Amino acid sequence: MKPVELTDKNFESEVVKSEKPVLVDFWAAWCGPCKMIAPIVEELATELSGKLKVGKVDVDVNQQVAQQFGIRSIPTLLVFKGGRVVDQIVGAVPKNVLTEKVSKHLS
Repeated sequence: MKPVELTDKNFESEVVKSEKPVLVDFWAAWCGPCKMIAPIVEELATELSGKLKVGKVDVDVNQQVAQQFGIRSIPTLLVFKGGRVVDQIVGAVPKNVLTEKVSKHLS
């Protein structure tokens, strides 16, 4: 499964109102570490399909959402559950770190 392309317009319906936990990757095309972590984020989208929704926000295109959540550096990954941020990962981290953080929030 591919991560969902999130925008300022669909963020509320795709993330805040999601019944499943959502991992949101805030990234930009020019960001090296973002490119490094992208395949890991895609693997998680596939492996945890059905338990977790995974989405990506291009901060250059969707500045409103990035500002709303105070995204200062990228990549920043936020875990949402019940419409609220329950965890945050900043920087390109190894897959096991990301999996561990996300797994805590899966029901």
